[in-house]
Amino acid sequence: MTPYQALEALEALADPGLAAAAAEYHKAPPGSGRRYLGLTIAQIDGLVAEWRAALSVDGRVALADGLWNTDVHDARVAAAKLLTQARMRPDDRAWALICDWVPQLDVWALADLVTTAGQKRVLADPERIADLEPWVESPNHWVRRAALMMLLPWAKMNNLKDADYDIRETGLIWAEHLVPDRNWFIQKALADWLGALSKHDPARTVEFMDGPGLGLKTFARKEATRRLFTEEPADGQAEGQAEPPTELPADTDPA
Repeated sequence: MTPYQALEALEALADPGLAAAAAEYHKAPPGSGRRYLGLTIAQIDGLVAEWRAALSVDGRVALADGLWNTDVHDARVAAAKLLTQARMRPDDRAWALICDWVPQLDVWALADLVTTAGQKRVLADPERIADLEPWVESPNHWVRRAALMMLLPWAKMNNLKDADYDIRETGLIWAEHLVPDRNWFIQKALADWLGALSKHDPARTVEFMDGPGLGLKTFARKEATRRLFTEEPADGQAEGQAEPPTELPADTDPA
C-alpha cells in the first residue's frame, strides 16, 4: 500500500458537501491550501483498520509519513490514527515521526489526534518525556499544548508506582509553568488535565488549585474543579469568560 493508493481510497469516499463543511469547521490557517475530502471518522477508521492489518510496523510508519505529507486533512487524520496503538515494536521511527509532526500542528482536531498517538509512545517508553520538556518553552502554542497533553495518561492513573508518581508531578510542574499563558488552547488543556486528575487524586488537585491554579482563567478553573466543588468567579475576573475556540474537537464528524 503506497501513500498514493491510500489517498485514492480516501478520495473515493469524498463528499463535496461535507468537505466544504469540514473546511469551515476545522479552519486551517489562511493560505494553507489544505484540502478536505469530507470523510467521517468512521470511514477513516475503517480504512485505517484495513491498512494496519495488512502492513508491518515499518510499513505503517512509511504510509503515515506519506499521508501526512499530502496536507489533505482527512489523510492527516488517517496518518495519526495509523500510529495510535499501544503495542508497536519497534516504535522509534513512529515516535520520531510524531515529534516531526508536532511543530506542524495548526488545528485542534489534528493536535488531539497526534498527541493521542504520542501518548501511546510515551507510555511505551517514559524516557521520551525528556524529548517533551523543551516543548514547554516553544513559541508555538500547539507544541506547548502537546507537551502537557502527552502526559495526560498519568493524570488518569490509579495506584501509581513511584516512577508514575514522579511523572505526574512533572506534569504538574509543567502545568504550573503554563498557568500564566493566556492562550485559550493552553488554558483549555490545563483545565482538561487538572479535571482528569481531579477524578483520580482530588486532594492533589485541590492543592494545585489553591496554589498555582489561582492564576488560571476563570473558565479554566471552573472546568478543572467542576467535579470537586462549585465556585463562583471572584470580582474582577471577567477575563475568565471562555472565548469561542477557533477549531472544533477532534471526535466530531466530519473528520
